[in-house]
Amino acid sequence: METLCIIPARGGSKGIPRKNVKLLAGKPLLAHAIEKAQASRYINRVVISTDDAEIADVARRWGADVVTRPAELATDTASSESALLHALDTLAASEGYQPEILVFIQCTAPLMTVEDVDRAIEARIAQAADVSFTVSTFYHFLWRETESGEAEGINHDKRVRPMRQQREPQFVENGAVYCMKADGFLQARHRFFGKTVMVEMPPEHSQEIDEPLDFQFIELMMREQMGRESARLLPDPVAALVLDFDGVFTDNKVLVLDDGHEAVVCNRGDGYGIEQLRKAGLPVLVLSKETNPVVRARCAKLGLPCIDSTDDKLPALQRWLAEQQIDLSQVVYVGNDLNDLACVQAVGCGVAVADAHPRLAGAAAIVLQAKGGEGAIREIAEMILQSRQP
Repeated sequence: METLCIIPARGGSKGIPRKNVKLLAGKPLLAHAIEKAQASRYINRVVISTDDAEIADVARRWGADVVTRPAELATDTASSESALLHALDTLAASEGYQPEILVFIQCTAPLMTVEDVDRAIEARIAQAADVSFTVSTFYHFLWRETESGEAEGINHDKRVRPMRQQREPQFVENGAVYCMKADGFLQARHRFFGKTVMVEMPPEHSQEIDEPLDFQFIELMMREQMGRESARLLPDPVAALVLDFDGVFTDNKVLVLDDGHEAVVCNRGDGYGIEQLRKAGLPVLVLSKETNPVVRARCAKLGLPCIDSTDDKLPALQRWLAEQQIDLSQVVYVGNDLNDLACVQAVGCGVAVADAHPRLAGAAAIVLQAKGGEGAIREIAEMILQSRQP
């Protein structure tokens, strides 16, 4: 069953200028929606409908196709339906492409998960519906002002104040996911037609971005969500942490003094994270290609074993693990560049710092939110420590 996801993303957002390409937890807002759609078990293709060249570039970099939307369909008053219809008509005319199922995702609900997307699709199928859409439960009392200026209850009798658990839940459309039969939508030209069913999403996934403050609030929630999801990828248990030096302990820069000596800047927060791991009894190794004495000096300060001046890191790592009687599958390795690639691919959980080489980041199970030298080690240390708690 061919299932197409369309994500409308125009360039002219007024509430939050350039909203769709604004970074949220290190990625453009649009990228989060694309990733959720691509991870779905049911969606075969992801298309971005946009009038904006920068948004189109972001979409392509994250692996989505692009349909260029005319300016008249990208105004404040243009409906989402008009963008969806235009994209479907364009794909049919240019490619003969006609999906059976249309999934409409909006960027403004970035906390939704791929499980939320899939449940919306599954609900439409399971209930033989024409349309399914995501909602969140609503128990609040709504009011309106009458012509005389008096407050009047909308969804309740003001004389009766039942407890929350005594009230029948109502539901708010959260604007995250809509799933519909494509041919029915093309005929109705509206997202709600025929048999329509609701799919409840957890409240913590339903927050929308409408105002600048929403962006800040959701970024905090998203970073927490991403941390929990990443922690699940760690070996159980973690038996050792292995760290590259340059680009992990440091920002990958070097200070060259006039006498030829080199110096680097390290993060004290990273040092604290390592100290906590050592107190918890976790072996930590530094494995570096560098011959710079500063590597051994920093390791000595932190009380860490160090293997440096090694071009081929994986055999050196395997020898150390054999001595420690630790299995590769129980190791976490953190790197930043291509000489870490073999280790990242061989261990139980390969980790890349936020500014790692793209190929390394693509091979890693976890990409940290912090850059090298800016708290990356502290981040992975706290993740490991949390995973070890009962």
